[in-house]
Amino acid sequence: MNNFQINNSAVIVDTFDSPFALLKPVPMNTISLEGGFWQQRVHNLQSVTLNSQFLLLESTGRLNNFRRVFGESDQPYRGYVFNDSDVYKWLEAASWVMVYDNNEYLHQLVDQIITSIIKAQDKNGYINTYFSLEKSNERWTNLQEKHELYCAGHLIQAAIAHHRATGEIRLLEVAVRLADHIYSQFSRGGCAGTSGHPEIEMALVELYRATLNLKYLDLAANFVDRRGHRILGEMEYYIDHVPFRQLEYLAGHAVRALYLCSGAADLFLETGEAQLQATLQRLWTNMVGQQMYITGGLGSRHDGKAFGTPYELPNASAYAETCAAIASVMWNWRMLQINGDARYSDLLEWTYYNAVLPGISLDGNEYFYTNPLRSDGNHRRQEWFDCACCPPNISRAIAEFPGYIYSVSDEGVWLHQYSSSRANISLRSGQKVELVQSTRYPWEGHISLHLANLMLDQKTREENVAEGFSLFLRVPGWLEDRHAAIKINDETFNHHAGSGTYLEIYRNWYTGDIVTIDFPLEVRYLESHPLVEENTGRIAITRGPLVYCLEAADNPAVLLSEIAINPARQPKIEFIPDFLGGIVQLQFLAEKMRIDQKWDSTLYHPIDPPGYPAKRDEIDVVSTPYYAWANREPGEMEIWHLYSYKHHYRQEQ
Repeated sequence: MNNFQINNSAVIVDTFDSPFALLKPVPMNTISLEGGFWQQRVHNLQSVTLNSQFLLLESTGRLNNFRRVFGESDQPYRGYVFNDSDVYKWLEAASWVMVYDNNEYLHQLVDQIITSIIKAQDKNGYINTYFSLEKSNERWTNLQEKHELYCAGHLIQAAIAHHRATGEIRLLEVAVRLADHIYSQFSRGGCAGTSGHPEIEMALVELYRATLNLKYLDLAANFVDRRGHRILGEMEYYIDHVPFRQLEYLAGHAVRALYLCSGAADLFLETGEAQLQATLQRLWTNMVGQQMYITGGLGSRHDGKAFGTPYELPNASAYAETCAAIASVMWNWRMLQINGDARYSDLLEWTYYNAVLPGISLDGNEYFYTNPLRSDGNHRRQEWFDCACCPPNISRAIAEFPGYIYSVSDEGVWLHQYSSSRANISLRSGQKVELVQSTRYPWEGHISLHLANLMLDQKTREENVAEGFSLFLRVPGWLEDRHAAIKINDETFNHHAGSGTYLEIYRNWYTGDIVTIDFPLEVRYLESHPLVEENTGRIAITRGPLVYCLEAADNPAVLLSEIAINPARQPKIEFIPDFLGGIVQLQFLAEKMRIDQKWDSTLYHPIDPPGYPAKRDEIDVVSTPYYAWANREPGEMEIWHLYSYKHHYRQEQ
């Protein structure tokens, strides 16, 4: 049995002692959300989602599978071979929620599940209800498809979260016994396999951080090193077609690939291997530049839930699995820890708003597995899925959001995400600062950051010497060439920080200091790379960190495919507090195409000569944030719209 410290520091990724991490985490138990957009989401998770998901875990037999193992039920095994992982993800989400919600009923549910897990574990540390009940003689024999290591990884992560949230070690002891069993089977000289669905790599690195036992770090590295040697087969699907360090772009099953990148980033943070870092940067750059939807969604193919070729980004048939978006958040957070590059926190924010949140309904009870960018109205959220990886995964993503707001470094405090909150932050120098962030972001670009209390360490107090530190404020990439206005105690702070960077403000700070930030929230129109063929002649609408869409529910008098947007016409911007949970709505004077009679009986026609008049009628249209679509009656939805201005410009030429 390992020795480990009782750790009440509720951090998602513990880079406190990681030698190649610039940034260190700020524990969630020192942060509280205080109103605003994200508190609304977390409150819904606490009051609705976790309870309804627990009932579904029960009614679908996932919890009963554990009871069956230790004889408290005579029901047969139910569900897919990897159903244990859904229970573990729910446990992780519930554990993080317990950091800021001392709900006795939730504690009871968590304790009930942990007791069942403890009873279901074999004496040798193995635990997997499917193999314990159905295939006990086939353990570790089908790593491609049976997901034993994947389930183990989620159990380990849930155990670490529970330990960090509560200080208890019951579940962590289960995880350590399981990890020791896996090490006995797969360490160098043992079974040569690796996981068909990566996840264990992240879990083992985090277990190393929790226990300081190097064998877990070694085993995680071993699992990554084994890829590309066709152990799992030659298919890209398993990301086993070439060694990880030789990958040029992401291929295969999107969630698996992104989880693997997250684990490799964890390895770099501990080992500093230059080749790993180069591979991760290359894959990230190619993903963002060639493989990512405008929403941040990832995975274009239903076949294999996979990445497609570069620029293969269909809209209506987009897969863009919710779990892939969550995996992207996890990867970007780990990359951010390495060097504080704002590109990663920018994409983390963009993905949360536009690729993670669409995966759950506004009432917190229904889910999207896939997230198309265009729909005829038949794509609707569901209460649950037979393969239910996404619902509990989105719960843990929402529960973890407070842990992504701040970091610290030797230089000071880094502010990554803008959300009304209160944080008590311990600096590396020994100082402590209470920061109160007030904002209506993402609807408004004004943020007030109040240093409510600055506490010096004993040495500084005794010597009566002020010690300065830096505030690093993220200037979002979506600002482009617009300027962020910064004031300190009502005095303008002149700076030259461009968008997509961190603005460093170093000074001797005092209790009561107030920093105000103003980001101009203007409507932007984006177009695709020319090789994204489906979007030729089309534009998308964004405002701040949000992607907008058109829905038939707001525009019932016209087919969405006939609407053309002219960027030269400024929309009316209106916040509606009692509509779709409170949103900023955009109202446009757009154009509706009139289909010429020449198309009545033909599919193709010679092009019209230059200067041929466009036949369009003006029409009022309404656009709403993409994350809020499909929460009303079924109907069309689209993100990419005909580009009216471009059409007229070409005629004038």
